[in-house]
Amino acid sequence: MAQRTSTHSRATQKRHRSIWINLLTAVLAIVWILPIVWIVLTSFRAEGGAFVQYFVPKSYTFQNYVTLFNNPDFPFLQWFLNTLMVSAVTCVISTLIIIAMAYSLSRLRFKFRGPFLKIALVLNMFPGFMSMIAIYYILKAMNLTQSLVALILVYSSGAALGFYIAKGFFDTIPMALDESAMIDGATKFQIFTKITLPLSKPIVVYTALMAFMAPWMDFIFAKIILGDAIHKYTTAIGLYSMMTKTTQNSLFMTFTAGCVVIAIPITILFIFMQRYYVEGITSGAVKG
Repeated sequence: MAQRTSTHSRATQKRHRSIWINLLTAVLAIVWILPIVWIVLTSFRAEGGAFVQYFVPKSYTFQNYVTLFNNPDFPFLQWFLNTLMVSAVTCVISTLIIIAMAYSLSRLRFKFRGPFLKIALVLNMFPGFMSMIAIYYILKAMNLTQSLVALILVYSSGAALGFYIAKGFFDTIPMALDESAMIDGATKFQIFTKITLPLSKPIVVYTALMAFMAPWMDFIFAKIILGDAIHKYTTAIGLYSMMTKTTQNSLFMTFTAGCVVIAIPITILFIFMQRYYVEGITSGAVKG
């Protein structure tokens, strides 16, 4: 009887704990999603300026999106295409660099491998923006400032130190597969392309997503490098430039429409790649 009472008490405590956890999760979800809902609703708001005293708009319009793409003073479409081009090219280059470097450090054994891994780990602890002034003057000496090529070079050059998660994933692939292929006469390049890469789809997708998102959302490096070349702006700088003292009321809803538009590509990517993203980050975190 006492054992049955104890079991019932534990089940009750477990149920109460589950209820509290679910309530906390629901509250956090609401807190997280509320600003997103507000931005989307504001992008369709037809009345008012930057600040109103209500959450749900009284009337709706698509004019904010029309203004976003047809304002000659703020060429959002050009900014969007600039960002897409920089992100796509950076994604390809960075993914190739990271995957190749992670595979080399995972599979190959050479003299300075250990010290290099330690140095890379220390360098990763320093935020990238600490070097932006030095990078700016190097680009200026090469006459590359105020150009999208400079952005691609900066984002791609910094990709090499982001190999740790990919290396952890490659470490989980058994070395016996490589040894069996080498016995059959396969070269290291053939092993990499025909055995390792097909087994590494999750980490490749994860790496590509991270490489695409970095320039898509970056503001600091883009602002320093592009300066006042308005037609070379990315969306982050362009939308920021829209919010001046003279335009913050008239263009605020247009600004929120731009926020919605730039969120669409990333959202679509995550919807279709979510499974590979989760597999890549969890498997890559097993070993380092």
